[in-house]
Amino acid sequence: MSDPLRRLSEAPSGVSADAEARFVQENLRRVFLLIYRIVGNVDDAQDLTQETFIKALQRQGQLKDLEKASHWLSRIASNTAIDFLRRNRRAAYSDVNDLPEGVTKAPGDSPEQIVLRGERKLELDGGLALLTDRERTALLLRDVEDIPAGEVARRMNCSMATVRSHIANARVKFKRYLETRRP
Repeated sequence: MSDPLRRLSEAPSGVSADAEARFVQENLRRVFLLIYRIVGNVDDAQDLTQETFIKALQRQGQLKDLEKASHWLSRIASNTAIDFLRRNRRAAYSDVNDLPEGVTKAPGDSPEQIVLRGERKLELDGGLALLTDRERTALLLRDVEDIPAGEVARRMNCSMATVRSHIANARVKFKRYLETRRP
């Protein structure tokens, strides 16, 4: 497996700066977007993304199964974002157009793909903005990250019934939002 985390963990003495840079570069976009969807603010998401990679690189020895490196990194990212929301008890949203270059555009995208992706992101951001912090977090962890409800409950420090309630409420709000936007 050519996973950059494997290269990090196999480094004989210390981790090379090149291996760390590759690991960050290969996961940066996905981690940033996950955190951005949870906190809803570009500046905070950038700071939390950096914090996530610092934590991951410091704790790489904790990773037992390299096949689960992506899930492991997503877990660090979502926990970092949730902790941020708990500490700050606030939501400050920023426009998706403020995202850094390279986060919203994949290499080789046609102009049509870029426009369609932008429209979908605006729809997604609009729907997510209607949700409470807890609804948004539960929905993203369960439906986007595909994390089991029990694990979502543990991360959010609440019961599974509460998680299911947050997800159900979020889905209803999101569905109503989409129905008002589409003819």
